[in-house]
Amino acid sequence: MNGRTLLALFLMAGVMLIDGYDLNAMSLALKWLAPEMGLEPTAFAMVQSADLLGLGAGAFLIAPLGDRIGRKPLIVGGVLGIAVATAATAFSSEVYHFAFWRLLTGLALGTCLANVSALSSEVAPEGKRSTIMAVVSAGIAVGAMLAGFTAPEVVKLGGWQMLFFVPATIALVLGLSLAVVLKGGRPAGAEKRAKVPLMELARPPLIFPMAVFAAAYMVNAIALYMLVRWMPIVLPEEVFGAELPSRLQGLMQGAGLPVSIAMAFLIDRWKPGLTLTLGYAVIALAFLAIWASPMQVPLWATLLMIGGGGIAGIHGALMALTPKLFPSSVLSTAIGTAVAVSRVGAIAAPIFGARLIDAGISPGGYFLVLVVPAALCAVLTLMVPRVMQGGAGSTVKA
Repeated sequence: MNGRTLLALFLMAGVMLIDGYDLNAMSLALKWLAPEMGLEPTAFAMVQSADLLGLGAGAFLIAPLGDRIGRKPLIVGGVLGIAVATAATAFSSEVYHFAFWRLLTGLALGTCLANVSALSSEVAPEGKRSTIMAVVSAGIAVGAMLAGFTAPEVVKLGGWQMLFFVPATIALVLGLSLAVVLKGGRPAGAEKRAKVPLMELARPPLIFPMAVFAAAYMVNAIALYMLVRWMPIVLPEEVFGAELPSRLQGLMQGAGLPVSIAMAFLIDRWKPGLTLTLGYAVIALAFLAIWASPMQVPLWATLLMIGGGGIAGIHGALMALTPKLFPSSVLSTAIGTAVAVSRVGAIAAPIFGARLIDAGISPGGYFLVLVVPAALCAVLTLMVPRVMQGGAGSTVKA
């Protein structure tokens, strides 16, 4: 890989960082925003799901255009859209204002993220595609970690609005830089592909890999968003203090960084299905241990790093599996479709979590619920050896 390609990968990792930061900004802002507006945090359940709805729509309806017209226009346009919509969120004053701008933010995120994932795989050397894809996607964990760990200090600089101004500014710089660095052009095989790439995923041999991958990604999203959207609220302030829950959320996302890269390395070099199944087994046991153990800060914090960090990390590792399942000519469409399907779970998760909190579920009981999606994902990933019988992609020069 030449210097320009390495710079492009670095900037694309920056886009993933913005994804991780931005998608956590709203849940972190609620600790300051909800009291300022005189509302309960659960009143923002619709807002918590709006960006996820937009992300799914962007990934399903717009991102697949990258397989036809090229990745660059979708990536650059999406990142600049993130900058505008995220900055506008900071000027909101009503719940429906927040929902509208978070919806548009999600639409922009969904447009560019599937193409970032696809392009990072396409430019990587053969045999390292999953690992490089995971390293780029690890920006999500870095961004989420920075958001959670620095939120109290960022808010002190200029109120909760700074949690949106910071990622908006970074996104603007990234969008302009990517416009200069990324090369144009269509993906390999685009000229030979059907006019509707989605139809290729709806028939053999790709329909079974698509179904299993999308199902696993959706169920994992349920656990991930139930966790990150409400963890600062679920952990009681009288035990964890006012700032520690936000910092733990950030550290938990950071713990997913080595998990994602290590699992992607094993996906490249060992047994993908067994790697993922064992990972989910450890995650389920960690959440079960939280429920079964007394609420002690050091113990619960450690178990959250294992269970929550595992859920966050394996989310990226699942995406790194895609080059082994789908050809490059439909990679953006496959990723976008899986992201769109996963939004069903991701949108429902914050709403379901809010219902559990309003019903008075205990903190331990909340984490016990997360054992169910982790166990279901373990079952789904047992099918990976079978779904890998489908064709994988090819790399392109960029």
